[in-house]
Amino acid sequence: MIGKVTKAAVERLGQGQLLWDQSLVGFGARRQLRHVHYLLRYRIDGRQRFITIGRHGSPWTPDGARNEARRLLGMVASRTDPANERVRPAETLGAEIERYLERKRASLKPSSLTEISRHLMAHAKPLHRLRLAEIDRRTIALRLAEIEQASGPVARNRTRASLSGFFAFAIREGLIETNPVAGTGRADEAHSRDHVLTEQELNAVLKALGQDQFSNIVRLLVLTGQRRNEIGGLRWSDVDFDRGLIVLPPARTKNKRQHELPISHQVRAIIECQPRRGEFVFGRRWTSWSNGKDDLDQRLPASIRNWRLHDLRRTAATMMAELGVLPHIIEAILNHVSGHKSGVAGIYNRARYADEMRTALQRWADRIDAITTTPNS
Repeated sequence: MIGKVTKAAVERLGQGQLLWDQSLVGFGARRQLRHVHYLLRYRIDGRQRFITIGRHGSPWTPDGARNEARRLLGMVASRTDPANERVRPAETLGAEIERYLERKRASLKPSSLTEISRHLMAHAKPLHRLRLAEIDRRTIALRLAEIEQASGPVARNRTRASLSGFFAFAIREGLIETNPVAGTGRADEAHSRDHVLTEQELNAVLKALGQDQFSNIVRLLVLTGQRRNEIGGLRWSDVDFDRGLIVLPPARTKNKRQHELPISHQVRAIIECQPRRGEFVFGRRWTSWSNGKDDLDQRLPASIRNWRLHDLRRTAATMMAELGVLPHIIEAILNHVSGHKSGVAGIYNRARYADEMRTALQRWADRIDAITTTPNS
């Protein structure tokens, strides 16, 4: 539609609506998701071109954007293509990523959006200033290699997938012709999936922890061998201090069976120190882990950053076995259910093992204390 581009007019625009200015041919405004962008349409060398001037708001007002449009049209009149003279913020990777994430907000779970945002806004940040057209396969490959060196193969592969999804979006939007991620390599995660921390690595991780909630969650992951979502979502109602148990209901366990886990003295002390501010022991239900894990990794030697929180569960199981804990007790602690141990029989067997589970977990907690207090361990 055609009319006068004013503050009131552009703020009334609906999704996808375009307003062309009645006084300056080629100058307009278009709403994309939450934001209105000022743009210019012009013809040079027989081709029609569009460029984005900027987003409505500070610093771009209708009058300011109109004046910029006049300046750019002056360049066109002198046979100079404005697109070749300036790097427009709206065409840089960083600006387009913001638009992409805004578009994805409605279709992704909050936890997924947080993870993708972490990959694109943090891991890919060194590329944000580049024009999309400047980013080629080599650029992506070099950045992925840097991510792998700093944060490990899993971070590399997840960032690669998020970047590929973004560039596929950019192709659909007509911003680029090819996906520069195509042809870049995936890192081998096999070692990471099987990784068990050594005592020295575990000691380094534990000593790098602070007194924040994420650090206390990590301590409980080590001491209990449970899954991160089970501990990160721990409720006060799950903790039975009288019986010395964490009781995870079926809805919160992977195998959909209630899990009664004895707690060591060390686990009890950590839980009792948490302030009671709502239903969750650690303040909220933790579903995103990248920020805390990356911050922790920055306090660790580069040689042991290639690990995952799930490795703590595998490490606890392996080291309990080294302490002489029998395999069926370890399985009961981890809440693994073998085929012949399912149903009522499985519940009965786990109840029978309660005392042995408690003894094993206390031995394991005492071993952790020894690992972290032994000099040069």
